[in-house]
Amino acid sequence: MSEARKILVTSALPYANGSIHLGHMLEYIQTDMWVRFQKMRGNQCIYVCADDAHGSAIMLRAEKEGITPEQLIDNVHAEHSADFADFMVDFDNFYTTHSEENRELSEQIYQRLQAAGHIATRSVTQYFDPEKGMFLADRFIKGTCPKCATPDQYGDNCEKCGATYHPTELKDPRSAISGATPVLKDSEHYFFKLPNFQSMLKEWTRSGALQESVANKLAEWLDSGLQEWDISRDAPYFGFEIPGAPGKYFYVWLDAPIGYMASFKNLCARRPDLDFDAFWNKDSTAELYHFIGKDIINFHALFWPAMLEGADYRKPTGVNVHGYLTVNGAKMSKSRGTFIKARTYLDHLNPEYLRYYYAAKLGRGVEDLDLNLEDFIQKVNSDLVGKVVNIASRCAGFIHKGNAGMLVADMPNPALWGHFVEATPSIAKAYEARDFARAMREIMALADAANAWIAEQAPWAMSKIEGQQAQVQAVCSQAINLFKQLVILLKPVLPKLAADAEQFLNVPSLTWDDLGTALGDHQLNPFIPLLTRVDPKHVEALIESSKEDLLEMENTNSVEEIICNGELEKEPLAKEIDFNAFAAVDLRIALIEKAAFVEGADKLLQLTLDLGGVKRNVFSGIKSAYPDPKALEGRLTLYVANLAARKMKFGVSEGMVLAAGPGGEEIHLLSPDSGARPGQRVM
Repeated sequence: MSEARKILVTSALPYANGSIHLGHMLEYIQTDMWVRFQKMRGNQCIYVCADDAHGSAIMLRAEKEGITPEQLIDNVHAEHSADFADFMVDFDNFYTTHSEENRELSEQIYQRLQAAGHIATRSVTQYFDPEKGMFLADRFIKGTCPKCATPDQYGDNCEKCGATYHPTELKDPRSAISGATPVLKDSEHYFFKLPNFQSMLKEWTRSGALQESVANKLAEWLDSGLQEWDISRDAPYFGFEIPGAPGKYFYVWLDAPIGYMASFKNLCARRPDLDFDAFWNKDSTAELYHFIGKDIINFHALFWPAMLEGADYRKPTGVNVHGYLTVNGAKMSKSRGTFIKARTYLDHLNPEYLRYYYAAKLGRGVEDLDLNLEDFIQKVNSDLVGKVVNIASRCAGFIHKGNAGMLVADMPNPALWGHFVEATPSIAKAYEARDFARAMREIMALADAANAWIAEQAPWAMSKIEGQQAQVQAVCSQAINLFKQLVILLKPVLPKLAADAEQFLNVPSLTWDDLGTALGDHQLNPFIPLLTRVDPKHVEALIESSKEDLLEMENTNSVEEIICNGELEKEPLAKEIDFNAFAAVDLRIALIEKAAFVEGADKLLQLTLDLGGVKRNVFSGIKSAYPDPKALEGRLTLYVANLAARKMKFGVSEGMVLAAGPGGEEIHLLSPDSGARPGQRVM
C-alpha cells in the first residue's frame, strides 16, 4: 500500500455579511465530497475554512443594525456554522479572519514583502464623504451619467447606455451612504508590486496547478501586463491596521486568503499531530488545494501565489475552479423563488438530496451547473430510492424472515461481484479528478446491474417454492453485499445514508479498503427505511418560502445595494414621450455571434451581433448578470439598430441590446419568441 498523502484543503471564505445560499453550497459540498473521499482512502486530509469578516460593508451593516462589527460577525458565524453542519460539510476547522492568528500572519507576510521591495506607496485622489468621514469606493458613489444624462448611476459605469468613466466624471455626484455631496481628497495608498512576479506566474499558471481553460484566461491577463495592486484602505475601516501606518488598513482581499493559513494555525494549536510549517514552508511535501468559484480566479491564481512567493511560503498544489449555479436554466432569482437560502432548503428537504444532485452534475471543468427542480426530483427518486436503497429494502425482509437476519456466505453470482470489485479503481480515479458526475454514472450503472440480476432471480417468487429457501438466502445475501459496495462508493456524497446503512449492516465505519470484502455468516440489524422519495409538494413549498425570504432580504442592505438616508431608492418613471418618438426606434432581432469580457471594464461585455448578414459591435453593461459570456453565444435578442454609435475607451458601440431588471445580477436580456430570425424588424 502506498504511503498516505498529507493534504490541506480549503474552500473560498463566505462573507460574514449575509446568509449562505445554494450557490455557495455548491462549492462547500464539492470540496467536502473530495475531502471525505481522501479520508476514506486513508490519507491525512485536513479541511479548513473561515468567515471572511472584514471590510467596509460589514462595518456599515453593523452600524445600521446598531451593533458592533464583532457582534455582527459572531452572529453570522453561528448561522453559517449551523448551515454547514446541517448540510454535513465536515470542516476540521471553521474559523474567522478576524483573529489574532490572521493578524500576526498578515503583518508577517506584509513585512516580508516590504523588506523584499515588493511594496510601493503613492498618493491617490478619491471621493470623500464629508458627513460620513470616509473615502468612497466606486459602488458607494451615484450621480448622473456624463454620457447620456441618466440619473442614479454608479461611480464607474452607466447601466443604461453602458458607458464607462471615472467617478470624478459623474454629474451631481453624491454619497450613496449619506446622500452628501462628496469632495475630492488625496490619500497615500500602499501597493503590492504584482508585476515583480510576472515571470513566476507565467510559469506557475502553466504548471498543471490550474484547469487548462483557467490557465488560458490568466494568460490573457499576463500577456497584457500586470498592474500594481492597491492593498490599503483608509479609516474608518473594519480590519487590521497596517504596521507602521496609523489610520491605514489592509484591504480585505489581502488578509482573506491568509485566513486559510490562520485557520490551519488555529487548528494546529489544538492538534499536536499537525505541524504548521510542514504544510506551509517552501520545502513542504504536503499538498495544498483551494476550491473556488470562477469569479475570484485573479485573487487566488495571481495575487495569492505572488504574495506567498514574495513572503517565502509555498504555493498551492492546485486551485480547483468551478462554475456558477443556475436554477431551472436561469440565474437564481429572488422574485421567482429560486434564490434559495441554505436554511430555507433545510426547512423543506433532505440535504443529501442536494448533495447527490450536485455530485451527479459536477464535472472537473468550470461550466455552470443547473439545478433543474423537475430533474432534481426525478433523479433523486430514480437513483437513490429506486436503485440503491431499493436493493436493501427488497432483500432485507427475506433474510430476517427466512434466516433470522443472518447473511450466508454463498455467492451465487461471483461474476457480478467481480464486476463490482473491478469497477472501483475507475470510480476512485473519477473522485480523485473531481469528476463526480462520472463517478455517479459508473456507480448507478453498478446499481442497475444489481437490480437487473435481483429481478431476474426474483427471490419473492422463489420464496414461495418449496426447496428454494437456501437459494433465496444466497441471492439476497449477495444482494446485500452489493448494496454494501454501493454504500461505500457513495459514502463521500451521502454520509448520513452511509451511517444509517452501517447501522443496518451492523458494521463499523466503512472505508475504501472494505470494498473487496464480502460479509458472510454475518448478523444484520433490523432494516428501517433509509431514504424517502422527494415529494414535489415539498419543492413547491421551498419555492414559496424563498419568495417570502425576498421581503426579508429587501430589508437587509448588502454591499451591492445603494442606500440613501437608510432607504432603498426607487427608480422614477422617465419623462413622457409621444408615439412618433417611440415609432422612430428601429428594433431588430439580433443573433449574438460572439460574447466576451472587456479587458479593464468591471461591468461590460463586448457583443458581436449578426443582423442577417450585417454585423454590429455593442458594449453592454451586463457582465454581472452573465459571468460566463460564452453562454450568450447563439442566442437571439432585441437590438436598437438606429441608436447613434458611441465612442468608448474600449472601442465604438453600435447600438444597444435590450435588457430588463433592477440591476446587478438581476438583469435579463430580452429575447424574442421562437420563430424569429436575425435582422427581422420588430416594429
